[in-house]
Amino acid sequence: MCGIVGYIGNNDSKEILLKGLEKLEYRGYDSAGIAVKNETGVQVFKEKGRIADLRAIVDGNVMAHTGIGHTRWATHGVPSQYNAHPHQSTTGRLTLVHNGVIENYDLLKREYLQNVDFQSDTDTEVVVHLIEKFVLDGLEVEEAFRKTLTLLKGSYAFALLDNQNDETIFVAKNKSPLLVGVGEGFNVVASDAMAMLQVTDQYLELMDKEMVIVTKEKVTIQTLDGQEVIREPFTAELDASDIEKGTYPHYMLKEIDEQPAVMRKIIQAYQDETGKLAIDYNIAEAMSEADRVYIIAAGTSYHAGLVGKQLIENMAKIPVEVHIASEFVYNMPLLSKNPLFIFISQSGETADSRAVLVAIKELGYKALTVTNVPGSTLSREADYTLLLHAGPEIAVASTKAYTAQIAVLAILADVTAKFRKQGVDFDLVHELGIVATVMEALVDSKDEMEEIAREYLSVTRNAFFIGRAMDYFVGVEGALKLKEISYIQAEGFAGGELKHGTIALIEEGTPVFALATQANVALSIRGNVKEVAARGAYPCIISMKGLDTEEDTFVIPEVHGLLTPLVSVIPFQLIAYYAALHRDCDVDKPRNLAKSVTVE
Repeated sequence: MCGIVGYIGNNDSKEILLKGLEKLEYRGYDSAGIAVKNETGVQVFKEKGRIADLRAIVDGNVMAHTGIGHTRWATHGVPSQYNAHPHQSTTGRLTLVHNGVIENYDLLKREYLQNVDFQSDTDTEVVVHLIEKFVLDGLEVEEAFRKTLTLLKGSYAFALLDNQNDETIFVAKNKSPLLVGVGEGFNVVASDAMAMLQVTDQYLELMDKEMVIVTKEKVTIQTLDGQEVIREPFTAELDASDIEKGTYPHYMLKEIDEQPAVMRKIIQAYQDETGKLAIDYNIAEAMSEADRVYIIAAGTSYHAGLVGKQLIENMAKIPVEVHIASEFVYNMPLLSKNPLFIFISQSGETADSRAVLVAIKELGYKALTVTNVPGSTLSREADYTLLLHAGPEIAVASTKAYTAQIAVLAILADVTAKFRKQGVDFDLVHELGIVATVMEALVDSKDEMEEIAREYLSVTRNAFFIGRAMDYFVGVEGALKLKEISYIQAEGFAGGELKHGTIALIEEGTPVFALATQANVALSIRGNVKEVAARGAYPCIISMKGLDTEEDTFVIPEVHGLLTPLVSVIPFQLIAYYAALHRDCDVDKPRNLAKSVTVE
């Protein structure tokens, strides 16, 4: 979602800020802006649209060694130039960028700012005016900022400039991710280390309700009551070359193609010196001791969790529940006596999941995070972490992170099963190797997938995905991919559920994608296909070799039955990609969506 960058040092800040914002484009946004400070004061440039639109209005003649920048995903107020960040106080002395949502902004506005003429619809503008009010009441900016923070309810990551102070960026964080990067003669601020990897890979982790004074020579972290905190920087484990598209037209296509390599990297990362699968002993012990596992996730990660439930229950024989994070935090079910919580998140910054993590930690329960980003909030705050080793995923629509999540959950299930002395009747390392080879064949089938997209999705306004057992979970993910990037109304259903209501929506030519990779339900799903075809649907059957018939549209090479979601999802990823491409959609940055959802 929204992104923040900041720079203070000896170099011109404009290009550093703009490049940083470009690295945050993948998160999703609808406007952007920067504010730069020099001896003549603060100058603000902001614009609706892409970073390219912002670049076009930035005055290249302005030289400034200090600045902040922002990409905005609209929460309060429509996407517009006047709602874009940075926002300034009435006198222009203070300039602020903000990620998150201030829940009590309207109350603060009524209580403290009745005579202020607001220029935007945002909660952020309330904050910058409130800080200035306390400055006009006689407080120094640092103390006014601190007092304001104590009044706020909700989530925030702030970077603040004072027009009367050339030496400082004021920073604060609560619930929204924010880092301070350190360098020689300069320091930076970033909501994502990827943004400022161009200048430093050394970052200071910030905790909730901390305030930071950033100068070019020093970073001072304080609690809200003024106590200084000493913390060592960590190295951001990112490879800048992994972030580039190279010769690919879109990040999504690049990331689909990377899945075989990611699978092999995961196999290697989780093998010990004898070639056996291994994870941290403490994780295996915690899994083994749990009487129930609760998987908490959102979106694509939730769909991976549905598959993970089957893997853990079938292999490790531990009961598993899968919950949508945004619902769980407000409607917590009755919990077992000794639960273990698994949080699945590509970014490790999902706000809904973190809210659950905070709640269950207060109850004293253990948590494991499965994430793609080492050092992310969910990773830092959980007891244990399993990394996906997928490399940066830039496209908003997740592909390689989904298959990486399933693979890591399979490894977790396998190692836990052996820890519990449960028999596993197949060699997971060998079977994942087969999966990687099949993935290669599937990503090389682009021409066939493009033809399917053209044939089934060129003119339709809706589509259905059906499957049974594991295929149902993949169908739900396939539908999500299609609607995310092509804007075709798509829904995934258990095969038997269509006739319990939704079959009323079948019209002549309605595309229905049916998945048949599970031997025990293959005949049942084909029966469901006949039911919808009899009512005018245009079915596309994707099956696994050994279960295929002449009527099938595409046949996937065979893999182990429990691992089919790792390969059966790839045709759906490619079909969605080409459907979006044919409709001239922005594949990597679909409208209204964000990569890292950092607000509840």
